[in-house]
Amino acid sequence: MRFLIVLFASLAMTVAAGSAYSAGDAARGKKQFSRCKACHAVKAGKNKIGPSLHAIVGRKAADAKYKYSKGLKAAGEKGLVWTEANLMEYLEGPTKFLKKYLGAKKVSNKMKNKFKKKSLRENIIAYLATVK
Repeated sequence: MRFLIVLFASLAMTVAAGSAYSAGDAARGKKQFSRCKACHAVKAGKNKIGPSLHAIVGRKAADAKYKYSKGLKAAGEKGLVWTEANLMEYLEGPTKFLKKYLGAKKVSNKMKNKFKKKSLRENIIAYLATVK
């Protein structure tokens, strides 16, 4: 019985943590996404300098038809899924995130932008969560 209580408590915390970032303002995030538009589109299959971000939340990394960096390909092969939590950390420091995820001292990565402001990341992720 104790095991079930711990299991359900863990599950509840995971669900709560997984939806924490969608608390961002999706309408505001849509406007703030203008910072990303030079490189990314949200239309399915439409790549620019970067891959389409259509349905990115919940998708396996490096899974769309696009020429990804070696670092992002390796993360996808290792099983990285773009959860809201992973996107939060990635957008704060893409190369740092990949180094940590892959346990590597050096990684190749095309994404150079860093979004230090938490509310900006939350809003953009909330917007991306609506693009399906």
